Amino acid sequence: MIQQENNTHRFLLLVGFILLVGISRVFISVGHTPLSNFTPIGAMALYGGAYLKGYNKFLFPLLTLWISDLFINRFVYYNEWTLFYDGFFWTYGAFALMVLIGVYLMKKVTVKNFIVSSLVIVFIHWIVTDFGVWAGTSMYPKTIQGFWMCLVAAIPFERNFLAGTVLYGSVMFGALEWLQTRFTSLKGQEVLTN
Repeated sequence: MIQQENNTHRFLLLVGFILLVGISRVFISVGHTPLSNFTPIGAMALYGGAYLKGYNKFLFPLLTLWISDLFINRFVYYNEWTLFYDGFFWTYGAFALMVLIGVYLMKKVTVKNFIVSSLVIVFIHWIVTDFGVWAGTSMYPKTIQGFWMCLVAAIPFERNFLAGTVLYGSVMFGALEWLQTRFTSLKGQEVLTN
């Protein structure tokens, strides 16, 4: 019974961290500042993949992404409640792949694994989401050169994405690792798995 209670506390803490950075994403997006691209979604994906179990690895990070998108769509982009935006599946597909990187490259949470995982997910985000921009809009010619132009135009956004992933991820992973050393009851496997 105590183990189940400890696992529930750990699970709630993990989900709580994801929700907090999801909320911060909404506030950072307001006003279209340079910080708008300083996003925590990469850190959310890695963190969920590394620590949550079963379907929760995908469920809570994706749900947090979607809920924060609802608010950003309503209050920043469209001024209405928009469930999904054009091309959302490229972003959500990239996000699911980023969670998988958390699952496989963050089996052991180390600084090296975190840095490598952060670089890999930025590459995934860059290629997948910008393929969606290139293929789904008329902004760039449908040629290899047009795709390359799209990728080059996205570099500043991806630089901010990397910075956000590293900063938010350092706080999220660092806080949990530190809390686990202070409260051994937070170590272990979640019981809320599939």
